[in-house]
Amino acid sequence: MILSLNWITLRVRDLEASLNFYHRILGLPIERRFESRGKQIVMLGTEGQPKIELIQGNDPALKPECGVSVGFEVESLDEAIEHLKSQGIPVARGPVTPNPHLRFFYVLDPDGFEVQLAEHR
Repeated sequence: MILSLNWITLRVRDLEASLNFYHRILGLPIERRFESRGKQIVMLGTEGQPKIELIQGNDPALKPECGVSVGFEVESLDEAIEHLKSQGIPVARGPVTPNPHLRFFYVLDPDGFEVQLAEHR
């Protein structure tokens, strides 16, 4: 069996706040927006890459403290930190350098989920 990651679903309380974070601040393009069974859904991401699926809901099915995080690769960790700080998004943890080839830090999305930004050297 050959698998490839298709998408990660986040159930969010405020779809517009989450869209502001993932689309406007992080820069993920909106692939499509639609309604299914009374729920507003937005797929974010680029062609050929796994997507982030945001589903509007009253109560997230996954609690932020469960240990799940969403990770993205960046070209420059320092530039990413400065960009996020300029948008009012503080660093929640890090930066961490576990080895000479990797640096990363975490921020929190509007629902409190950890989002990791990593730079491989």
